[in-house]
Amino acid sequence: MSRPRRSTPMDGSLPPALALAFSPLHKRAFGLAVGAALGLLIAGFTAIYVLRAAPGELPEMALLRNYFAGYTPTPAGILVGGLWGLFVGFVGGWFFAFCRNLAVAISVFVIRAKAELNQSADFLDHI
Repeated sequence: MSRPRRSTPMDGSLPPALALAFSPLHKRAFGLAVGAALGLLIAGFTAIYVLRAAPGELPEMALLRNYFAGYTPTPAGILVGGLWGLFVGFVGGWFFAFCRNLAVAISVFVIRAKAELNQSADFLDHI
């Protein structure tokens, strides 16, 4: 038994599923989401380390001081680490969304250019 054929729009627009797949990511929203997740992750891990560390013991989380200015594995470091995580995550998420949008735009441009070239490849044969 054959499957029913899906109709494609005649106006040249994409079907809704493809339009959603090729739609660009919102850079600020994606950056904020990644930043919030990373900030909460760093703050959460720091809070767990602060609560579990024995008095006088310097937890391994102190290595983050090399990357985040002002960070220490202390209760104040929870806030500083969270803010640094928010900033670093925002920049990383924004850059990822930018690169993804650029790659999709270039891919769509190349595919469309190849399709237009294939449609007009036999143009000179008809003259």
